[in-house]
Amino acid sequence: MNHPTNGYPPPVPLRPDQQPGQPPGASGHPGWGGLVGQRSHPSAAQTPLGGPGATQTAEAVGRLRQHLRATLGAELPQRVDAQQRRTGAPVTREARRELARAILDDAVAAHSENELMADRSLVGRDVEQRVITEVINELFGMAGLQPLLDDGGVETINANRYDRVFVQYTDGRRARVAPIAGSNEELTDLVRLLAARASSQERRFDYGSPAVNLQLPGGERLFAVMGLTAGGVTSLSIRRHGYLTVTLPELRARGTIDPGLEQFLRAMVRGRKNILITGGTNAGKTTLLRALASEMDPMERLVTIEDAFELGLELDPGIHADVTAFQAREANVEGEGAISQAELVRWGLRMSPDRVIVGEIRGPEVIPMCNAMSQGNDGSMATLHASSSRIAFTRLASYAAQGPERLPLEATNLLVASAVHFVVHLARGLDRTTRVVSSIREVVGADGPQVISNEVYRPGPDRRARPVAGALRADTLDDLVDAGFDPGLLEEPDGWWPR
Repeated sequence: MNHPTNGYPPPVPLRPDQQPGQPPGASGHPGWGGLVGQRSHPSAAQTPLGGPGATQTAEAVGRLRQHLRATLGAELPQRVDAQQRRTGAPVTREARRELARAILDDAVAAHSENELMADRSLVGRDVEQRVITEVINELFGMAGLQPLLDDGGVETINANRYDRVFVQYTDGRRARVAPIAGSNEELTDLVRLLAARASSQERRFDYGSPAVNLQLPGGERLFAVMGLTAGGVTSLSIRRHGYLTVTLPELRARGTIDPGLEQFLRAMVRGRKNILITGGTNAGKTTLLRALASEMDPMERLVTIEDAFELGLELDPGIHADVTAFQAREANVEGEGAISQAELVRWGLRMSPDRVIVGEIRGPEVIPMCNAMSQGNDGSMATLHASSSRIAFTRLASYAAQGPERLPLEATNLLVASAVHFVVHLARGLDRTTRVVSSIREVVGADGPQVISNEVYRPGPDRRARPVAGALRADTLDDLVDAGFDPGLLEEPDGWWPR
């Protein structure tokens, strides 16, 4: 995936070519100088390589860069928020860049005063400007991550530390790649800058708030943690959704569903059935949700609730013209201002939605979500991490127990049974690469501690879903037929998968 430059200079990478085991100042790329993350340019501060003056200059540049990164990460969200409050309009990329330049210009002046008071040497003006440009490019590019994000074949990036980076490709291959930063401090600063860029909200990333979850400009989802890993280093994981817009016919072409499942799922959406999509990590739940949403009327009003923006249904007005997208908010440094997904679901119901979509249920938002599904917002959807379609009900009950309502198990099951119509489960095929729909359950009721369901599609030997004759209730089948489903598609025991 290539990210647009929008007319700006390309990002300056943080030495993506450094090999494991190299010292911080080493690099195999002919364009890199001896200073970490910067190219060598003649300046008033330039000194012979290897001499004591070179070491002092490198240290001075390192202190300047560290100060600029920290200042920008702390002040840019505040400046953006203040400008949005003042103007009432979103802050554009160009305006954010101008704010960043102003912040860094002031930060350089403050840093120079501090350095003089500490009786330290200053770098030349040209070096200052070069470092400012590099820091801005780090913020508005992806620094050492950029080469990996530019590779359309990379699906997942896992950095156990700055120099121990592994990727998984779309074809299932895994490989270790070059470091994405020159040190743990550089990687930590990069995450802070990306957090500052991602939102006008304050996004802390320090020992008081050691985890951050955000969406990168290309739609990728980044989660990073610091101080809690072996060695106390910063680690991160980036997941890429290869298909920001996708349809059911496209999923059929990729082998995720067969023609019978395509019609069945389409009828579920058009028949306004409430759907819960389950599966393991990276099983394709969000992609399937997008494909199901593509079957909705473009003028239906949708409200989406996510922990971090990922669905992107609002990005294509031709497919979804009327979308309000909500994102949960973490508490600020004073411990105030947190807005949970559960609260956003309640707020979303006040915005006259035709359907409510929760990107991922992971806590007490299950109660307001089920209330939304059972109180007139038919056709709503959500995703849930679960290892099977059956275990999904246990997961929902455990999340419901975390909510302020403290519903007993029997009451939770009654609520789930009245809200959820179908559970669609995704798994990996036998090739461990293809994502397939492996099971569909129809929820029919609750009996004390149990949610009663019929598995209307069950996994075959290759983990692909096959229809179960007679499993679907007659009134449900009538609803799907009214929505355009051909009941004869359920009569083929081996389904309609290519043979």
